[in-house]
Amino acid sequence: MNICPFNEFCGGCQYQGIEYTEQLELKQKYVENLFRNFHSVEKIIGMDEPENYRNRMQISFAYDDHHNTISGYYISDSHMIVPINGCMLCDEGINRIYSSVKRILLKYKISIFDERSLKGCLRHLLIRSTNLEEYMVVLVTGSANLNNKEQIIKDIIRFNPEVKTVIQNINNKRTSAVLGSRNMILYGKGYITDELCGLRFKISANSFYQVNKKQTERLYNTAIDLSDFKGNESLIDAYCGTGTIGLAASRYVKNVIGIESNEYAVKDAINNSIINKIKNIEFICDDAGRYMDRLSKSKKHIDAVIMDPPRSGSSIRFMSSMVKMNPDKIIYISCNPETLRNDLKYLNKYYRILKIQPVDMFPYTQHVETVVSMKKK
Repeated sequence: MNICPFNEFCGGCQYQGIEYTEQLELKQKYVENLFRNFHSVEKIIGMDEPENYRNRMQISFAYDDHHNTISGYYISDSHMIVPINGCMLCDEGINRIYSSVKRILLKYKISIFDERSLKGCLRHLLIRSTNLEEYMVVLVTGSANLNNKEQIIKDIIRFNPEVKTVIQNINNKRTSAVLGSRNMILYGKGYITDELCGLRFKISANSFYQVNKKQTERLYNTAIDLSDFKGNESLIDAYCGTGTIGLAASRYVKNVIGIESNEYAVKDAINNSIINKIKNIEFICDDAGRYMDRLSKSKKHIDAVIMDPPRSGSSIRFMSSMVKMNPDKIIYISCNPETLRNDLKYLNKYYRILKIQPVDMFPYTQHVETVVSMKKK
């Protein structure tokens, strides 16, 4: 077990210094305590190799008290940066590219963006990877002006030939959001390609994509297995993101409707369906609750729903509309067991819980993913 040298100040890994088997036991007990009044909990699905699993690194830049450039992670619940040289949770290739790009940016003395004055250039560095060993570098800047841009790109590619695309993202607002809405492709096609559940996915700078590929496959396969599809079902994939789980499930059902409010994610989802030549799925850009409300009034029949809401959980509008539609099965994928418990208090009035399966998506952290299968009473 490695101990991260930056953990004392970073705080990103709450379970640093704890053996992985014990981490799993802690998460198991946590989920069991939350759901003891609902149903028994299956044994948590852990990882064989619980380090270097993240395919995404997000680095921020600032000046220290001596006006030296520093880069690293924000301390939890603060706007202060912990300087780091790498992260034990991230892909080793990502760490290597981070070290290289940081040297290049320091070499060309790129100014750092100041949120108060809205002056300066560099704000963040985003690096993404895929299991096909393709890497993306995103330079987030406060303006389109990036001095020595051409030389910076040449150096990045020369020292890191595995980088397939370099993007400049413009974010000139006073905001905690890392990425702005404007992207300029500086090198490559503007996306990288990954394989997941036997399918190919294009990942762009703004795409949401699960950070742990191996456990994502286990999570999705678990959800599909618990669905027990017969092949003739109409399925809704709610909060579908870039369509990964809906596309993975499409081979087991008659048709799929994916619902997502993020327009960038919907564009990626449509492209992913085209890449994989999947024709029995459509994607709708809309608020999940609003769309389900309209759908329930249309009396459209739906056999099953897979829902994967944000950490805040689902909305009463969504769940009440779903209950009116009366699907036979609901599969709830949650990244926050506490909001899942709140939502189950409502759903359990109408649906019987069949299985609760925790999955460890984020070793060394307190986070745990949970899949719940339900059947109408």
